[in-house]
Amino acid sequence: MKILAIDAALLRAGVAVVDGGAAVEKIFVAGRPGLIETLPVAMRDVLAKAGPVDAVAVTVGPGSFTGLRTAIALAQGFAAAAGVPVWGVGVEEAFAQAFPSMHRPLWVAVRARKDRIFLIRDGVAEGFADADLPRTRAAVAVAGNAANEVAAHLAAAGGDVILTNGRAIDPVWVARAALARVAAGLGLREAVPVYVDPPEAKLPAGGLRPSPV
Repeated sequence: MKILAIDAALLRAGVAVVDGGAAVEKIFVAGRPGLIETLPVAMRDVLAKAGPVDAVAVTVGPGSFTGLRTAIALAQGFAAAAGVPVWGVGVEEAFAQAFPSMHRPLWVAVRARKDRIFLIRDGVAEGFADADLPRTRAAVAVAGNAANEVAAHLAAAGGDVILTNGRAIDPVWVARAALARVAAGLGLREAVPVYVDPPEAKLPAGGLRPSPV
């Protein structure tokens, strides 16, 4: 099966076409600014070299609000036009593909904003202030763009922690994670964004303005 994989959950975005688990074509672009312009171009260039695909896989979060919305919208639009399915992949599922022989739980730490981290453990994503990160003495490994901070916090508390070299997502991992769900007989994940915190935007006190007439 040939899969178009799209990721823009973190600071680096990427697009790849994967066939049999191996990359046919792959391009990375900056996660921001300008992602709404650069990501479609990267997808066009990858597809121009790789040809038609059978499915689309896209990271659904948690991660960058703008990155997730851009990548998911692009994946859904292309899948609808091409008549192929679109599958959602959590960032923790993608990172897990990078370490298939890791014989300990993998924690994925994503920087949400200054002084706040999203931590995904056992498939559950939670938000923590840097000062309130949880501790454990159980053996764990840590990946993600906030892995350094979390690993240091755990080690300082005497934890048994391995700091992996996984900081950014490779879109090939996204495709492999989708294939792994299929192979395991798990239900396909819907391509909708995963949000940990509520939106920071607030409605005006007086409500929205009426539509123009």
